[in-house]
Parts: sequence; structure tokens; C-alpha cells
Amino acid sequence: MNNKIDIIARRILGWKLNRWDRWYDHENGTYIHESEFQPEQELDHAMRIVEKLEKFGYTYTAKDEKNVCFNGVCGTGETLAQAITNAAFELADNPAIDPGWL
Repeated sequence: MNNKIDIIARRILGWKLNRWDRWYDHENGTYIHESEFQPEQELDHAMRIVEKLEKFGYTYTAKDEKNVCFNGVCGTGETLAQAITNAAFELADNPAIDPGWL
């Protein structure tokens, strides 16, 4: 399992690790296999992250198709999906942000 994706799934989306290769989404009562959540490759998966962060009060800004920010925390990538994933990871993996915000 990709560590970056696991951190996003757990800290932003609130999913719990159910097995080594899948999470449990308690809000929807579903299991998500790692092959079913590929935000670096699938824009609709990345937009799920955007929606969740907006619910937390973050503002999503796409500077272009390869550079996005959430309240000034930015990420870049070869695609928009990668840029979103990288910015979300920067936000979720930041030790200066209290883990209680989730």
C-alpha cells in the first residue's frame, strides 16, 4: 500500500485500515480496496479528497492543471489528479497541524 495514499485515506477521508490492502469507510459503511482508490491516476478519486477538505473549511485553488493549493499548502504534479494528491499529502503529513482537526 502506498504510504502517501494511506495517509490521505486515513487522515483526510477518515477511513480505517481494515486489512493490509483495504480501508473501511464508516460514513458509507463500505470497504475500499487499494485498487479502488487511486487518486494520483483518477481525477474523480482526487476530487473526493477536494470535497472532504472543503467540508473541513479548506479552500481549493487550481492555479493550473499541474499546480493546486489548499489554503496556501500547494502541490504540483504531471496531472491535476497528481497535483491534488500531492497537495493533500503535504497538508495531511504536516506535523505542525494538530491531528485533532480531522
